[in-house]
Amino acid sequence: MSNSQKVRENKIKELIEKEDLINRQLQDILYQRNHIDVKLNTVSKLFSKIEQTRRSGQEIANTVNNTAELSDSITAKIHQLDIARARVFDCQTRLNDLIDLRLCSDGVLLAMKNEEYEQAAGHIHRFLSMNQLMLQQTASDISANTNSITNAVTTLQNACTKLHQIVKAKFDEAVSKGDLASIERYFKLFPLLNLHEDGLSKFSLYLCSKIYETSTKNIEKALETSQHDKRAHIIYADILTLLFEGVARIIEIHSPLLETYYQTGRLLSVILIIQKECDRQTRKIYNEFVKRRQIVKTMTQINDYLKNSSITKLNNDKLDPKSLDVLITELSIMHSRAEMYCRFLSRRVLTDLESALPEISAGKADVFKQMLKTSELSQCMHELISNYLLFEQFFLEESVKKAISLDTPEEGQQTSSMVDDVFFILRKCVRRSISSGSLDAICAMINNVCGILENHYCSILRENLRQGYPSGYLDLTQAYSVLQTSIQQGRIQSGNDLDQSRLSFITHLNNTSVSCEYVDTLCTALMEEVVKSMPQITSNDREKLESCISGLSAVTTNLKSIEDYGMEQLRSSAIKPRVNQWLDEFLNVPHEITEDELSEYEAKETFIQTLIMHLEHLLNSFRNVLTTSNFDTLVGILSADVTARFEKVIFQSKFNRLGGLILDKEIRALTTYLTSATSWSIRDKFTRLIQIATILNMERVTEISEYEQLSGENFSWRLTPVELRQIVSLRTDFTPDELNKFKI
Repeated sequence: MSNSQKVRENKIKELIEKEDLINRQLQDILYQRNHIDVKLNTVSKLFSKIEQTRRSGQEIANTVNNTAELSDSITAKIHQLDIARARVFDCQTRLNDLIDLRLCSDGVLLAMKNEEYEQAAGHIHRFLSMNQLMLQQTASDISANTNSITNAVTTLQNACTKLHQIVKAKFDEAVSKGDLASIERYFKLFPLLNLHEDGLSKFSLYLCSKIYETSTKNIEKALETSQHDKRAHIIYADILTLLFEGVARIIEIHSPLLETYYQTGRLLSVILIIQKECDRQTRKIYNEFVKRRQIVKTMTQINDYLKNSSITKLNNDKLDPKSLDVLITELSIMHSRAEMYCRFLSRRVLTDLESALPEISAGKADVFKQMLKTSELSQCMHELISNYLLFEQFFLEESVKKAISLDTPEEGQQTSSMVDDVFFILRKCVRRSISSGSLDAICAMINNVCGILENHYCSILRENLRQGYPSGYLDLTQAYSVLQTSIQQGRIQSGNDLDQSRLSFITHLNNTSVSCEYVDTLCTALMEEVVKSMPQITSNDREKLESCISGLSAVTTNLKSIEDYGMEQLRSSAIKPRVNQWLDEFLNVPHEITEDELSEYEAKETFIQTLIMHLEHLLNSFRNVLTTSNFDTLVGILSADVTARFEKVIFQSKFNRLGGLILDKEIRALTTYLTSATSWSIRDKFTRLIQIATILNMERVTEISEYEQLSGENFSWRLTPVELRQIVSLRTDFTPDELNKFKI
């Protein structure tokens, strides 16, 4: 076949394939015809609905247009009515003003003639409330009555000027006479004459004069007060209290008058003026207090002592902290009263401003806060609290040191005198800082307390315990007798040094334990007392206070470490040597015994009876001299040492079945005795011993697995597998085969 024929055949095949493709496409289109016809029918039906919708839309548009035209027409008529109503109201106002103008003009002359100033002020107040421009316009519009209107206006203006002079003069006259009724009478007239500022100024100056007079009299009375007077030691605190109470009383009494006759928020203007006088009197009282109480001299003495303590201590003229006690109390009371007064003032001003407009209130509140912050009162409070903190710190440190130096053990007491004395001083100083009303003072005093406890008190306790506990038993009666004699004679009797040293160690160990309890109590009570006395503290203040109180927790930790150190000293001297000696006797007792030897052993005093007797004697020597907490700790330490040593001697012994039975009884007797000697739960310390005795008391090695099953799911060995195998090997009556089969 030629190439041309092949090409022709290929083209024919291509044409046939294209034809088939076109046929398939046409077939598909024909299949879609029914679907397209349905859609076309649906669209044709929508045409009628679209036309209907168009017509409805046109009708709505026409309705809206008609309504808008009607609304515009009504609005125009309403606007015309508003204009007409405004004109009618204007006419009524003009008419009323004209009527009132004539009445006020006639009435003011008669009231002035009869000295009825309240009525005259009322007429003038009505005249001043009229629109003056409208009156002039009315006069020009009504040409016939121009003269009468002008004459009435002139009459009222002249009367207003004259009444201004009369009210001011009468008010000043009432002030000079001290006639409170007349003062209030004329004070009420100032706002009716639009003299608000003049009235407030004059009234405020009058109130300031009363504050000045009262304060001056109180200061003079204080200077004349005898030293034997029962309140002479806090007389300046009383004067300052009277000043603040007087100012507060003035504000409370006259607030209703201001609120009734003056505009809202005017009280602040009066308070700002009064407060300036209060500041002056506060500074005057404080300066007199500083002078009479010799504050500067005392501060100099304290500062010199703190800077050169080693030199000052040799000076016989050193300031006695006890002499500062009353002065510090007066300082705290003065600051407390000032703090209370500031809270009252802030609360009263904010209450008054709440009724004013917000934008006015915010601005005036800021003015008041700035005034109070920069006032003489605030400055005096700052100086008061600074002096208080300096004096209180000196009093605290020196009083604590003195209490420690005068430390004396007392018969019948488990602690010495310094514990109660020191913590009495601490509580007194902290509570006094709380009474001052200053959170900063409270935090500073808490920090001072932490410092004196950490740096001095704890150091003294640790130093005393570092001497150690001399070995031997303590004869309490003899020790107290020797110590009291030594204190009275100013010396120590050499023959009884050990008893005195033992008593001293025990006492300081008890001091440490009780001090821990006192610090915990102080921490708990502090927050409650502060919140109770200062309910206004914020969340930030509370966080600050909690941060300071947390410092006392560090003191507790330090005291507990000192207590642990002391107990370890007691253990190494009084417990461990004796326990080792007593338990080593276990090695001299045979534990591979027969039935006859068992009966003979139980008939006489056994090892465990002797051991318990020794332990009883040891514990009795400490039972009445240690605090409950320390005694319980001692029993716990004793139990730990006994069990540890008991384990060692057991592992050095050999047992048969009867020997294991005796051991089991002995360990249970020991456990019962020691657990009954304390209120703490210490049975856990004997678990290993009990398990050792249980193993040695078993008849067969296989009972160990049975014992595990009977003990339940919560059972667990406190012994390691190596120790278990070692314990089983202590049984001499177990055969080698039994021991080889033992598995754990």
